[in-house]
Amino acid sequence: MGDLRGRVDLNADLGEEVTDDAALLAVVTSANVACGYHAGSAAIMRAVCAGAARRGVAVGAQVSYADREGFGRRRTDVAADVLREQVADQVGVLTAIARAEGTDVRYLKPHGALYHRAIEDEEQAGAVLAGSGDLPVLGMPGELLRLAAAAGRAVWHEGFPDRAYDDGRLVPRGRPGAVLDRVDDVTAQALDLAPRVDSLCLHGDAPGAVEHATAVRRALEAAGWSLRPVGAL
Repeated sequence: MGDLRGRVDLNADLGEEVTDDAALLAVVTSANVACGYHAGSAAIMRAVCAGAARRGVAVGAQVSYADREGFGRRRTDVAADVLREQVADQVGVLTAIARAEGTDVRYLKPHGALYHRAIEDEEQAGAVLAGSGDLPVLGMPGELLRLAAAAGRAVWHEGFPDRAYDDGRLVPRGRPGAVLDRVDDVTAQALDLAPRVDSLCLHGDAPGAVEHATAVRRALEAAGWSLRPVGAL
């Protein structure tokens, strides 16, 4: 975790129909692409994958619970065998689209409620892994990364410049101050996190997402960091 050579990845959530995907693709080095269960569509996935292929941006499968109404952020109880098949479906759809557009799915990253559930819930984490082949896994420390590493899969740790932390975990979105919205605060936290993680995530659905991502990239490069996609560090 962390890169002594001064290299780090910058990732963002794309294909969610709430931000400027093309503008973010010009800034980030990895794209977490919504696979249709919380947002997105086949057409949007194709557009993002095509843009990522042109720019050399790594594509990751951003899998989630089937919860478009709640944007994948509502706690959802899904049986492990069902979740395994849902994850496999999402990865399979995005993989086919990515390959048709000249790239491939390079890693897995859960979204929203599934992301946080898989940190704590061994059964749900196991189902996510069972449905995603041998893809490397991007996330925060917890059950998902522990099980992935035990299975011999690559694991990459990420930090969030635009979110507040409490004892190593993200402050829940419903609490005051959970989301950082001042550019100076976001860039300062990015510089603080960079030596300790493999990737920095800017939320694509946040107001000012493109501005924040651009400012973070500039700050990292000014501090001597080289930005590379996860897997190419």
